[in-house]
Amino acid sequence: MGIVLKNILAALPEGESDVIKETNIFIEGNRIAAVDDMPKGFKADKVIDGRDRLAIPGLVNSHTHSYMSFMRNVADDLSFMDWLFGTIDPIEQQMTDEDTYWGACLAIIEMMKSGTTCFNDMQMNIHQTTRAVKESGMRAVVSRGLIGSGNDEAGQIRLKQAYEERDAFQDCDRLSFMLAPHAPYTCDEGFMRIVSEEAKKNNMRIHVHLSESVSEIEQIKEKYGCTPIEMADRNGLFDVPAIAAHCVQITEADMDILKAKNVSVVTNPASNMKLGNGFAPVPEMMSKGINICLGTDGAASNNSLNMFHEMSLLALIHKGVKRTPQCISAKETFRIATINGARALGLDQEIGSLEAGKKADIAILNLNTPSLTPRNNLLAGLSYSANGSEVETVIIDGQIIMENRRILTLDEELVYGKINEIIVRMGLNKKTY
Repeated sequence: MGIVLKNILAALPEGESDVIKETNIFIEGNRIAAVDDMPKGFKADKVIDGRDRLAIPGLVNSHTHSYMSFMRNVADDLSFMDWLFGTIDPIEQQMTDEDTYWGACLAIIEMMKSGTTCFNDMQMNIHQTTRAVKESGMRAVVSRGLIGSGNDEAGQIRLKQAYEERDAFQDCDRLSFMLAPHAPYTCDEGFMRIVSEEAKKNNMRIHVHLSESVSEIEQIKEKYGCTPIEMADRNGLFDVPAIAAHCVQITEADMDILKAKNVSVVTNPASNMKLGNGFAPVPEMMSKGINICLGTDGAASNNSLNMFHEMSLLALIHKGVKRTPQCISAKETFRIATINGARALGLDQEIGSLEAGKKADIAILNLNTPSLTPRNNLLAGLSYSANGSEVETVIIDGQIIMENRRILTLDEELVYGKINEIIVRMGLNKKTY
């Protein structure tokens, strides 16, 4: 199918930054055929009028747990370990496969409606998030969360499930897979070494939670005599391309390891603040050249999956903490939410910027909104004033997935109804008033 975005403002890469230009974007099949000049032989089956619109590369949510969307607002104002093991883990133990599927569908709807076209997910019930991604038209990198002790049977079963899911969805090129040892407090050193060897053998990336809370640091230091990042490194997790989520409580030596091993760090400002875990030293990591990307974490700890909200927090909190407005700019924030995330996922040659030859993953914003009026500096506006409701149309893999804010691939009302059935069955609606 040929689609042209005609006379549209667009965020286009220029050197180490992006610029807003009026242009035409030509989409052929699942890729951007050209930007500006119409390619020879191009036939437009659909023309989208770009007047008063802004095209941006779809946002990349580099760390989340989509199934958790039905846990929104059920475990608030708790310390990290009480939140995780006292409330969330018991809910997870009740989940059925169908619960995971409907939770992922709800998450995908929320992400699409706020301009996210790709997400990096750590999940528990195989074939469910992947099923939702395949049916919805979304793009995702999916990992079965791995927990284990040495070569124990439970850990081996989870590894087997990870491979089963990867193999079952080889026909969907919008899906790719990583191995995800959950965290140093749920995976011992023996199991970490097994996972790292499996990742090397299968040419797969690693997705792991690291150094999220003070309690984690204390627990790992007491048990292993090192930081979580040192533990991950000495057990081979960084011997393949790796994504480390959070990295809030880290040392200078930790940062040097992350840089030396080319580890990408996903910062999750809302989740880290809400759980009282602190602020990741993002400016310091950026100054060392570490690839920083952005995620929402799950809706159980955020409590939204809105990357515009996350961009705003990222661009603002470090200015306050460091008392300098220059430490993270709006332009840097936009790249962190787009091409940096794509790079972390190994997809930067395919997505993350509006360039000829890349996959057509595009969010189109309506500029006739209070938040983006006047249009003084639209790149700044994406971090400082946009809230996600401006996203009007979403194209993923060359297909129009949302048009005029209507999702074309999922039945929204059905999803909302199923989610409400889940929370009633689990008794999670007791505080609904």
